[in-house]
Amino acid sequence: LKKVKQLEIVSKQKSNQMFSGDYHSAFKGRGMSFSEVRNYQIGDDIRSIDWNVTARFNEPFIKIFDEEREMIFILMVDVSASGKFGSKDYLKSELINEIASILAYSSLQNNDKVGLLLFAEAVELYIAPKKGKKHILHIIRTLVSYEPKTLGTDVAIAMQFLSKITNRSALIFLISDFIAANFEKLLKQLTRRNDVIAVGIYDSFEEEIMDIGIVKMIDNETGKSQWIDTSDALQRKIVNDFYTGQRNQISDIFKRSNIDFTFIKTNEDYIKPLHLLFKRRKK
Repeated sequence: LKKVKQLEIVSKQKSNQMFSGDYHSAFKGRGMSFSEVRNYQIGDDIRSIDWNVTARFNEPFIKIFDEEREMIFILMVDVSASGKFGSKDYLKSELINEIASILAYSSLQNNDKVGLLLFAEAVELYIAPKKGKKHILHIIRTLVSYEPKTLGTDVAIAMQFLSKITNRSALIFLISDFIAANFEKLLKQLTRRNDVIAVGIYDSFEEEIMDIGIVKMIDNETGKSQWIDTSDALQRKIVNDFYTGQRNQISDIFKRSNIDFTFIKTNEDYIKPLHLLFKRRKK
């Protein structure tokens, strides 16, 4: 309960202070809805003239439209066992939960419907999109308390599930450490009708392994283990090159799929990369 309350407070504060304006301008609504008519003024677009009203009153009137802000917003969150690792400030899973919660609060301020999909080796849980603060708090509590039933990561099966259940276009935030394979085809299918944005989470240990002697490294998803001599520069380079190559491959998949994405380390301030992501969206 303490973790839930802390996450609620942090999410609300950071969303209010930093993301509401960026979110609104970066993620557009699904169209324009008619609002009213008013007298034509010099400089107005003549294509907006309402000819029926103009004929009735014998003077020009134009139509005014408002942007339809309401969107379907789905958080697609990786809860696989590889998230239970962190060498610095956060576990990867803790950072994933915090970012997901902030995004949920940002969407609340724009009156969007928010849904949640948790996945590991299979689709673990789906909460249908709804509006309201009570619903957002339910999502945050689920993120904190949920115990996954499977260990591995299958992004493709989660994408396949979403493609089948979404009957209108949605904004989808996919948050994962992307220790996964064979999901490019399903990603391209998902992006045909939906706006997909990826946030990749990784630990600084996966970027540069420290010299801490001989350590036993365990894969949380498979249970396999291996002894690594981190005092050996060649051993460190092999492991570092593996993780770097993995992130580069995932980046290439996102680029080929033409989606916006960012990578965030567990020991860095995640505000800056999210701001940059939103600014790219505005452009």
